[in-house]
Amino acid sequence: MEKHLSIDRYTRRQFLGAIPVLPLVPTSVHAVPRARGLRAGASKANITLPLGANNGGVILRGGPATQVHDELHARCLVLDDGITRLALVICDLRMIHRDLIDRAKGLAAAELGWSADHMLVAATHTHAAPGLVNIQHNEIDRWYADFVVMRIADAIRRAASQLAPARIGWGSISKPEHLFNRRWKVAQNAAPANPFGETNDTVVTNPAASQKVLETAGTVDPELSILSVQHADGRPLAVLANYGLHYVGGYSPGSISADYFAVFADRVGQLLGDKTHDASFVGMMFNGASGDVNNVDHRQPSERNQPWLKMQSVADDLAQAAAQICRTISYQDDVSLAVATSELELAVRRPDEMRLRWAHGVIRDIKNHDKLTRPQVYAEEAIALAEGPERVSIPLQAIRIGELGIAAAPCEVFAETGLEIKERSPLKPTILIELANGYNGYLPTPQQHTWGGYETWPARSSYLEVDAAPKIRDGVLDLLSKMT
Repeated sequence: MEKHLSIDRYTRRQFLGAIPVLPLVPTSVHAVPRARGLRAGASKANITLPLGANNGGVILRGGPATQVHDELHARCLVLDDGITRLALVICDLRMIHRDLIDRAKGLAAAELGWSADHMLVAATHTHAAPGLVNIQHNEIDRWYADFVVMRIADAIRRAASQLAPARIGWGSISKPEHLFNRRWKVAQNAAPANPFGETNDTVVTNPAASQKVLETAGTVDPELSILSVQHADGRPLAVLANYGLHYVGGYSPGSISADYFAVFADRVGQLLGDKTHDASFVGMMFNGASGDVNNVDHRQPSERNQPWLKMQSVADDLAQAAAQICRTISYQDDVSLAVATSELELAVRRPDEMRLRWAHGVIRDIKNHDKLTRPQVYAEEAIALAEGPERVSIPLQAIRIGELGIAAAPCEVFAETGLEIKERSPLKPTILIELANGYNGYLPTPQQHTWGGYETWPARSSYLEVDAAPKIRDGVLDLLSKMT
């Protein structure tokens, strides 16, 4: 079996560790057919971490959570066309390791009698929630990882238990005003030295105000896509949005927050008439291709907002647009569903002997592992990559809902790759969901790799082979083609 990239994988509770992940089966194999006609159910499960648990990511470990600004949730939409059932889950987390997602799917699949490959589980990428990628080893962090596994499974089971006649529709609008490519080209030798002491980068991520930049090194995907589901009588049941915005931020130190993703989810329900906070309505914001996109316009003076305000304004604007789309959609009550999955094996960019000698020399000088310099962080990352596998297998997934296509990949996908998938997909429209079904780091294009910059520096946040982006692009396009 292919070994997945992780370090010091921790022991799980016995009852979770004993649960097998069900084998993937072709989507053409089904149980006894059910009555035709669309049915849907939605739910959300609270996954807020306990205070004291680590609120960090992959490279920067972060610190313990000290307060809760807003709760974290796993939000789920289940659809059933009478033949195929599928589940779409978005979690208010920075990222989630594949091992945890597979266990959650296995729990739900065993209970419901579904195939696990009919479930999509993704992370929003809020930076005020943990990255569950097997980095933290404290007891409270291990407990929280197991808790999230169970709650994701609960969300799927609860949504499935509420299946009822429904109707569905989709639409989109261009919303470029909140999106900015964060990678900027600079003059030759003008970039600061990278963590390895090299000065050959020609791209800087999030340049300082004093940094002289030439032009952006990439683009953005301005499309806000909406999938709206209603009860048979027209009451709103769920809204699934897709938008390529890394996150908004503007947190207070130590705070837990689902960022603008959750603010949008609540606000769109209010705008659609959910004034009583009907528990059956679930808003969802999935992250699109945004590995190189954020909410900061480096061409303008830095904004000085009070904490939490910017995410509120961004979310409200997008929710207003989403609600308007929902009111103009043509809904259908009988659409067909399909799911296709595959595994793609990719090489890992492991350090050479010179890089490893540098790394071991750097870590010998570490005196405080809680306060590492940037070279020390990347030295530890180089050693972790050297001790990991040479190749990894990553999950790709495609879903068809009527004529709508959904492509899913477990990476922080650059906007240009997402746009190319949309353009070349045989299903119109198509959306791209990143950080889905696992976590395999940033996904720069081969050209972006030549320019360098933060997203290309080898670490457990960016380790796939240089040609990974076109291979993943072609892989999901092949899956989408099989469902037309």
